[in-house]
Amino acid sequence: MTKKIFIVEDDEFLRSLTVKRLEKEGYQVEVAVDGESALGKIKEAQPDIILLDLLLPGLSGFEVLKKIREDGPIKGTPVIVFSNLGQREDIEKAKALGVNDFLIKANFTLDDVVMKISSFFK
Repeated sequence: MTKKIFIVEDDEFLRSLTVKRLEKEGYQVEVAVDGESALGKIKEAQPDIILLDLLLPGLSGFEVLKKIREDGPIKGTPVIVFSNLGQREDIEKAKALGVNDFLIKANFTLDDVVMKISSFFK
């Protein structure tokens, strides 16, 4: 069965590159460009994994993560933060909210992201 990845990313260029790369790997990809729309769409999509930016218009990625972890049907969905925020306090806050992994955009290529996602399915 095809695995479904949900991307929450407001940067259009990075979002389209990531979608193309993941689809090329055979994943089904759905997206949201802000935290507010992400929450409704994630519940509907029931993805296998969520790739979440923290700096979003409206609801921040931290708020989205908190709401995901409180929501019965999706609270166990693995979440990988993929963000430019990389301060220790940001990473600690995300971990306290139950993130499964934290990738800093400047330190990881899309190949790294694909490998990280695929590691959740082994």
